[in-house]
Amino acid sequence: MLYPEKTVRLKDGRTCIFRSSRPDDAEAMLEYLKTCAAQTPFILREPEECTETPQDEAQYLSALIASPQRLMIVCEIQGEIAGNCQLSFNSRRKTRHRGSVAIALVKQYWGLGIGTAMFHEMIEIARRQGLLQLELEFIEGNRRGQALYEKMGFHIVGSRPNAYRLSDGSMRQEILMVKPLDPL
Repeated sequence: MLYPEKTVRLKDGRTCIFRSSRPDDAEAMLEYLKTCAAQTPFILREPEECTETPQDEAQYLSALIASPQRLMIVCEIQGEIAGNCQLSFNSRRKTRHRGSVAIALVKQYWGLGIGTAMFHEMIEIARRQGLLQLELEFIEGNRRGQALYEKMGFHIVGSRPNAYRLSDGSMRQEILMVKPLDPL
């Protein structure tokens, strides 16, 4: 699914661009994914697990653009990928009122309002698509993420014990959150 490019003002006065991911982002996206994975244990993979080839990543990004059920928004600051978010829609009749979201930012861009702005975009798109509920999961201990999700109206509905095993061997639960959406 395509997202129309949009300029967003950050808390520090700079601007960033929200736009659709593109196949030519493949190499930069792989570096971004490795950077995010190295900066926090709250990303689903370790840096060494980011093993896609640029060709595979370009194919994945092309598939996102062509998909009516998935949207990726990239945040670009001065030509660099600073973050991304993804919104996925369910296609089956019994679950098509629900969607899921995910988000990640490079640490140097935390606290600038990017996450909040990305969530506003995903929520608005979800409403326009007729969704009645957004869902997300996060790894126990991700206090910054949880604070953002709660600020955006998500609330905890459950957890999955021992869902993640971190590289130090510790186990963390997966926390499930939901945000009801008012129909347009």
